Amino acid sequence: MAMSGKKAGLAIGGGVIVLVFAYLVWGGIGNNLVYFLTPTELLAKGSSVYGSSVRLGGIVAPGSIKWNADTHELRFRLQDINSQATVDVVSTGLPPQMFSEGIGAVVEGVWSPDGVFHSHNLMVKHSNEYKAPPPGAKPAEYYRQLFKKQQS
Repeated sequence: MAMSGKKAGLAIGGGVIVLVFAYLVWGGIGNNLVYFLTPTELLAKGSSVYGSSVRLGGIVAPGSIKWNADTHELRFRLQDINSQATVDVVSTGLPPQMFSEGIGAVVEGVWSPDGVFHSHNLMVKHSNEYKAPPPGAKPAEYYRQLFKKQQS
């Protein structure tokens, strides 16, 4: 049974669309993946990840934050949750308002041979629950207390 010209054209066009979609999903995605590592995993990989785009996640180590307002340079250490492994991080630009010691953070950037992670993107972990202030409360004070609770 022979296909008519119109049906054959639709079949070929559909096949091309499926192939293009498959290439974009399977072929193109591998080059754009950014891996998430803990400080322990990053240190274990050693020089194999120098210069690669990496996401590093952990807890901001207490007492490690150094902010230079003139140069907008932020230095701190990310600590692994399950061990004492830490990685020094340098980030440029303004940090998120919720950034503080003891909060979960994810940085994206590259790890260099000098042992410093150079971040171009800094994200902080925060609660996904919205809680409206109780009636009569001053919102600014309510949120200040709420953020203190999240950090402890």
